[in-house]
Amino acid sequence: MNRPERILALCGGVGGAKLVLGLNRVLAADNFTVVVNTGDDFEHLGLRICPDIDTVTYTLAGIVNPQTGWGRAEESGQFMAALAGLGGENWFYLGDRDLALHVERSWRLRAGEKLDSITAGIARGLGVKARILPMSNDPVATMVETVHATLAFQHYFVRERCEPPVRGFHFAGIEKAQAHPELLNALADDSLRAVIICPSNPFVSVAPIVGLPGVRDALRACPAPIVAVSPIVGGQAVKGPTAKMMVELGLQASPVAVAKQYADFIDGFVLDHRDEDCLEVLRTLVPQIEVADTLMVDTARKITLAGKVLDFAQRCR
Repeated sequence: MNRPERILALCGGVGGAKLVLGLNRVLAADNFTVVVNTGDDFEHLGLRICPDIDTVTYTLAGIVNPQTGWGRAEESGQFMAALAGLGGENWFYLGDRDLALHVERSWRLRAGEKLDSITAGIARGLGVKARILPMSNDPVATMVETVHATLAFQHYFVRERCEPPVRGFHFAGIEKAQAHPELLNALADDSLRAVIICPSNPFVSVAPIVGLPGVRDALRACPAPIVAVSPIVGGQAVKGPTAKMMVELGLQASPVAVAKQYADFIDGFVLDHRDEDCLEVLRTLVPQIEVADTLMVDTARKITLAGKVLDFAQRCR
């Protein structure tokens, strides 16, 4: 059943997109906006690649690769095979169908169109009704400071397979970037019913959004309840290198470390029932806690968790 409340979600890629799909199933499309991290975006083979936006778009369109959680389903790799045969850079996989999106985005950007307009147009073309917003129309690049060198995020994540130990992160260009105005307007709008921080990596997926000028202050002042969902379950990341990063940063791989990243602006925190041993510490950090099954292994569980998160957010008001 569709709910009347207006909901804003902040999201990274694969892990967060699972909850976004659940939210999309229980909310009216015109009441649901997803603000997506663009710190992962980069130029590759002359194309502008936006991995998190594309993952969210493909997920909501029902055409994401179910095995990987990213890229398109029923994909083929003839382009990559031909590129490899020419000695080209083939470390970042671009499927043949996926290429169409990157080509379309890139030429429109070069023609002067903004990323938000392009994203909206592509989403409409794929039948997505929810509003998908890039966190900014300005470029921001997540840089990973490793023990060996500072790497652009995709070089660390894909080319180096997250192997180099990390020492920190910074976001090139973030000081001059402007948060998307719809994000700031939504956070100040009295009609907003909840803000959901999806179970995305807090350091490289959520931090670039929150780190944009004015966003953290807007979150602190937001009249709606803000609820974060932990991406850590039983000491492991549901998807991606979050737990590995935490350990290398000298943090415990637990929901507590996640909650500390958001403690100054969230009203509620959702953790998996496997981490109930963290409850006592979490209660010193966050006003309200909800325990749930956060492993979204199928569509039904994504929908169930989305409903629980929304109900919890209303109780946090």
